[in-house]
Amino acid sequence: MRRISRITVAGAATASLALALSACGNTSTSGSSESKGDKGLAIAYDVGGKGDQSFNDAAYAGLEKAQKEFGYKTADLEPTEGETDADKEQRLVSLAKQGYNPVVGVGYAYASAVKGAAEKFPDTTFGIVDDATINTKNVADLVFNEEQASYLAGVAAAKSTKSKVVGFVGGVDIPLIHKFQAGFAQGVKDTDPKVKVLSQYLTQTAEEGGFASPDKGKTAAEGQIEKKADVVYAAAGLSGQGVIEAAAAKKVWAIGVDSDQYQQEALAKYKDSILTSAMKDVAQAVYSLAKSVKDGKPETGIVRGDLKTGEVSLSNSNPKFADNAELQEAIKTAKEKIISGEIKVKSS
Repeated sequence: MRRISRITVAGAATASLALALSACGNTSTSGSSESKGDKGLAIAYDVGGKGDQSFNDAAYAGLEKAQKEFGYKTADLEPTEGETDADKEQRLVSLAKQGYNPVVGVGYAYASAVKGAAEKFPDTTFGIVDDATINTKNVADLVFNEEQASYLAGVAAAKSTKSKVVGFVGGVDIPLIHKFQAGFAQGVKDTDPKVKVLSQYLTQTAEEGGFASPDKGKTAAEGQIEKKADVVYAAAGLSGQGVIEAAAAKKVWAIGVDSDQYQQEALAKYKDSILTSAMKDVAQAVYSLAKSVKDGKPETGIVRGDLKTGEVSLSNSNPKFADNAELQEAIKTAKEKIISGEIKVKSS
């Protein structure tokens, strides 16, 4: 479903702008003009914030692409510790008041906030990543079939393990992360039923730090490696850095998530241990929403990315992965069967 609307702009004095943004956590903006029509995409980060080398950074990459292509002002806001849904909503409302359009909440935790802000600003397009529960005419639910990329990660793990034991580390025990676990486990078992999958969640809630605690990820991965896991897949946001660090220290494989973690500067010293990454193109989803608004045809409703659209995939940056012909053939076959419907990947 698409709905046409104009970009709405609210004039605000510089002092008011600074006050509103400072009340909502750290921010950075691009551009300097305050004239009508110069404000575009704004994003509000999930836990972990910018610099997580994963989910949030992917959203920022989409913002950077939009800012460069459209030449308008953008904004990105950090979360604050212990914030409430009301705090999140106020952050989005502040951005809409300043004239940003679209305004995107990065992560399912923004569901209530996006719904509330969208009702207050019906002429502004809002987006939310990883939530499909908002049925509002000016909201785009940007969701992905993460289980499909995770299935391919499972194929890669089953083909790469020598110990016949692999691990999964989930950040928080919630349905979204269950999709990663389910797809991964199915991919492993369909490829080699003899391979054992060890699974662990770091916390029950995001507030406990499951997506933002590399130390927790490292400890979990070390425990699985002690139990002979020689490939460990993390779906844990910033905590996944700890999983990758542990894998590198023990000289086993890690599989990254959301972004191509082999290519990320912060993880460069561990990259030789990153077999591949199960990616979802949050950057493209965020950019496409911004472009749709710029074109006067805002995306709304559920906007889904999957293997068929190319918005979920496995990265090929590690030459040891890309040049393994047998492994690549197995992944190609599985991908084709998923797209055709021959393989139906579980999401729980």
